[in-house]
Amino acid sequence: MFNIALNTFREIVRNKFLYLILFFSFIFILFSVSLGKLSLWEDSKIIIDFGLAMIEFFGLIWVLFVWSQLLFNEVNWKTIFLILSKPIKRYEFILWKFFWFSLVILLLVIFESLVFSSVLLFKSVALTKLIWFSLIFILLKLEVLLALVLFFSTFMSNILTILVTVFIYFISHWFTIILDLATRTRNEFIINSVKWVDLLFPPFEAMNLKDMIGWIVWVTNTYLLSNLAYALWYLTIILFFTVILFNRKTFER
Repeated sequence: MFNIALNTFREIVRNKFLYLILFFSFIFILFSVSLGKLSLWEDSKIIIDFGLAMIEFFGLIWVLFVWSQLLFNEVNWKTIFLILSKPIKRYEFILWKFFWFSLVILLLVIFESLVFSSVLLFKSVALTKLIWFSLIFILLKLEVLLALVLFFSTFMSNILTILVTVFIYFISHWFTIILDLATRTRNEFIINSVKWVDLLFPPFEAMNLKDMIGWIVWVTNTYLLSNLAYALWYLTIILFFTVILFNRKTFER
């Protein structure tokens, strides 16, 4: 099983799209320096916001357009029959795939974070704890998206998996607006329904610490730990149901 997982890692690392993402993320993060100079407001705020947004954006692109094709390619190329014919369990196949792709995401975020930190040091911008935790939460958001893509790919087509994941990503960032609109209706049923639906979505809005930079100095440890725990719980639940669905999935030769 380890050899199969290692081959998966090598396959991902050899993907040319990965290096294309690395190149463009590098260019765009460096571009934030010029963007800060063009700003009429505080340039450090623009550099931080743009740099963090680019790290999350290119991570999102990588998850959607590479990870979403991983399982589909193995089915289409019939390699999954060879893998599942070996003495391995299906849950091991899923979890090892997720682990190695998570490792690539981690390396991608570390590379982008190093470039981003270098830009901040060059511009004499302080690397605050809020910035570091913003990077950690960006990584965690990408891991949750990774699990969601894997979950939907067990029973949806490639395109539909991408569309649904993108929908969840944006809706999860807008629940405050949605709840505010529901509150204006003054209908308790609608308000409570929105609150219950909110529980089905990952806490991306609460994890979006980059929007708080420049407005507050720090958030409470309770806020950080509660959102971290909820994101990890959500990730675990998604992987659990992914394993169940994949165990029941049949593949046609």
